[in-house]
Amino acid sequence: MTREDAPFTSRPGTPKFKDVVLDVIRNMKHENDSEAHQIFRQSAGHAPKGILPQTVNPEEETVPGIEHPGSTGVIYCSDRAIANGFNYANSHDWSNLGQGAPEVGPIPNSADRPTTINMPTDSLEYAPTTGVKDLRQAVANLYNVTYRKNKASQYSFENVCIVPGGRAGLSRIAAVVGDVYTSYQIPDYTAYDQVLSAFKRLVPVPTALDPANKYKLDIQQTKKDIETQGLAVILASNPRNPTGQVFRGNDLKELVSLGREGTTVILDEFYSWYIYSDSEKDLGKSISSAEYIEDVNQDSVVIVDGLTKNWRLPGWRVCWVIGPKNLITALSQSGSFLDGGANHPLQLAAIPFLDPVHVQSEKIALQKHFKMKRDHVLARLKELHLDVDVPPQATFYIWLNLEKLPAPLNNGLTFFEELLKEQTIVIPGIFFDINPSHRRNLFKSPCHHFVRISFGPPLEDLDKGIDAMARVLKKAKKEGMRAFGHSYKKSIDEPHMKTTEQLH
Repeated sequence: MTREDAPFTSRPGTPKFKDVVLDVIRNMKHENDSEAHQIFRQSAGHAPKGILPQTVNPEEETVPGIEHPGSTGVIYCSDRAIANGFNYANSHDWSNLGQGAPEVGPIPNSADRPTTINMPTDSLEYAPTTGVKDLRQAVANLYNVTYRKNKASQYSFENVCIVPGGRAGLSRIAAVVGDVYTSYQIPDYTAYDQVLSAFKRLVPVPTALDPANKYKLDIQQTKKDIETQGLAVILASNPRNPTGQVFRGNDLKELVSLGREGTTVILDEFYSWYIYSDSEKDLGKSISSAEYIEDVNQDSVVIVDGLTKNWRLPGWRVCWVIGPKNLITALSQSGSFLDGGANHPLQLAAIPFLDPVHVQSEKIALQKHFKMKRDHVLARLKELHLDVDVPPQATFYIWLNLEKLPAPLNNGLTFFEELLKEQTIVIPGIFFDINPSHRRNLFKSPCHHFVRISFGPPLEDLDKGIDAMARVLKKAKKEGMRAFGHSYKKSIDEPHMKTTEQLH
């Protein structure tokens, strides 16, 4: 028995209170045993739903009939960071590896970043809820040139709806979907949880993806599920957030074919440029289901993308939904009461960025730069013995399994809280467990042992964050596990809870 594991007693046979607490932390098997998990559950909207009897929390229900939908991973993690001293004035002191955004500044061999925007008088008016026609046509043309050469069926502006962000696009789509069974995968993009919770007509049906199969969606099993469960809609990100994997080739072709067999396929393609290959000839290639659609107005395939990730312009909130004409008409109507449309001047400013020649040049610059960052982060994690089971082939995310670390550092929420003490933000894996009812014991989540690390930020920020991980692991080796799993601040005004040295 090591000194670290040996029982400390205040008198023979009587353990100290500190040791009782530490023993509980070492043997946590349920979310109720974990301070990090209890902080999560106490956050507005994160309590289990549908379990009776329900109590009314006056802090949550300030208006009768209103309940919190629960925050997405980035929002919750930002709130927890603020409780630990983060603010936008001191953000340069922190490493934010949680935000799902790429660096927005200059990168090698990329065009100059936009610094001014023309605002003609007409642009001060509302834009149509489907977007500016010239931008819609520019989007259609880009997809035709990139993915639909020599195909009889071509996109037109009538197949494109401009929306103020990807979430707005998903919300517009969800608002026009009828009472149907909707298939989704675990893990996947955190906002799907809120979409499936808020739009009650979408009956969620989960499919857990297997890491042993590199999180690949089994299309043959999906076809069986369509027949046996009556699935009408499939919702998925591709490339995959958070795992960094990608459907391509025949797999993507088969998935798209479901749109000709009575199932609507909704694909979030925001990371379509972030494709990494070791072959120079593949540089500049991107991925889209548009390549495998036969008839743009008959195939029930819906694409959501935009300037946010690929063009590295997340603040512009100019995105699009592509699909059959009759869908776009419906999205115009849902947009009129959901969001009112995208920013008019920025839609006009976006048009030149859709030029296919410009796009091809930007793809190459982006892929070279982000592949370099991916390889750098993977190498540094390996030095820390934090091996990545399934390295990313796409996106700018690393899905890191902590299972080999000793408890309690081996769960994502606790690892996240410990990194906050080191001024670093990651996203705990449970946020990618799309679980609309929030009933599952968090310790039983298939994403419990994971965190998502973003290599979207600049390289110096990435190194700062990995240095923080190194400090946590060094502390674990030096002090043992007694240093972790407790003493988390709940608000900026609250001092840290008692440390183990004070738990006598």
